[in-house]
Formats: sequence, structure tokens, C-alpha cells
Amino acid sequence: MPKLSLLPNDKRFSVLLDQSVDNVAKSAQQLKDMVNIWENVRERVGIIADLEHEGDAITHLIMAELRRALIVPFDREDIALLAHSLDDITDFVHSAADAMLIYKVDRPTDKVRELSHILAQAANEVAKAARGIFERLEKDELVERRVEVHRLENLGDTAYRTALVQLFETSKDIRYLMKWRDIYRYIETAIDRCEDVANLLEDMALKYG
Repeated sequence: MPKLSLLPNDKRFSVLLDQSVDNVAKSAQQLKDMVNIWENVRERVGIIADLEHEGDAITHLIMAELRRALIVPFDREDIALLAHSLDDITDFVHSAADAMLIYKVDRPTDKVRELSHILAQAANEVAKAARGIFERLEKDELVERRVEVHRLENLGDTAYRTALVQLFETSKDIRYLMKWRDIYRYIETAIDRCEDVANLLEDMALKYG
């Protein structure tokens, strides 16, 4: 369970959001490691599930602080949207990992490895950008990170479409098609959510800078 020390309001939110973005980056890295190593899969999915639960707990703490605090560093709506958007990323990471376990995937495809690699990169960029919001990161640097996440999201879209084309060209097994379509979609959606967060962070920097 994440802990919150008796800090001023702006520091409390900074600490909690730092925990949230770290959790996002860890989740994405765990998924990338899982599909690349492909050993002890059940245990690795369990780690990702624990990180997803940790993300939920952090989000609940942020929302509780928003209800209690008289003064907040940014608009409450922006902080709430940022918290929930970060939580969405870990939710989709967990959905992808859990689907591979539930569907009894024998081995990962090259495309799931590619998508997971892109996601891990995007999550790291989001984590760096989010930390900068409370550190008053230069707007130009935030824009650069948003542009990089956008580039990665485009790579993810291309990889996702290519994966689906290959999937439907090489297999006639409906169950195989359905399970991999779901897994690919979960990871691609997590990458999309990374871009949503990057756009939100840039908007916040412009609004409050």
C-alpha cells in the first residue's frame, strides 16, 4: 500500500503522481520482460497484477486527497483526469498479460514483443514528462517528450495493423485469431493511453506555466 507523509498539498500530489508514473513504467517493463524471457509466466503475470492493484490504490489516495485538500496545485479535474489516465495504462498492461495466461499462449509472437517494446518506451517517456509537471520542467522539453510519445504511438499503430494483417493471413483457427487480436488490442490501447497522458501533461504545462 502506498504511503503518504505529512507534506504540503503540492508535495503530497507530487509524491503520489510520482508513485503512479513509476508504477506505469514498471508495469510496462514487466510485460516487455515477460514476452522476451517467457519463463515463469504465471508468476510474472502475478507481479503485473500486483502492480495494477498498486496503481488502483494510488489512484484512490489521489482522489481522497482531492476531496480533503482545500488548496491544490492544479485544477482538481486535471489532477483527477491525469490519475485515472495513468491508471488506465496499467489496467491495459494487466489485461494483456492476463489474457496470455488465460488463453494459454504457448509462446509470444514477434509482434507482441515489438508492441511491448514500444509500450515500455512510451511509458518511460510519460514517466519522465509527468515528473516534470511538479518540477516545472521546461515547456520545450515537455513538448519534445509529447512528440516522442506521439512517434511511438504511430509506431504502435503500424505494428498493430501489421500484426492483424499477418494474423488473418497466416491462420484459419478462429480461437487463435480471437485471442491474439485481443492481446494485440490491449497493448495497442495502452500505447494510445500513453499518448493521451502526454497530451494532457502538455496541456497542463501550457495552462499553468
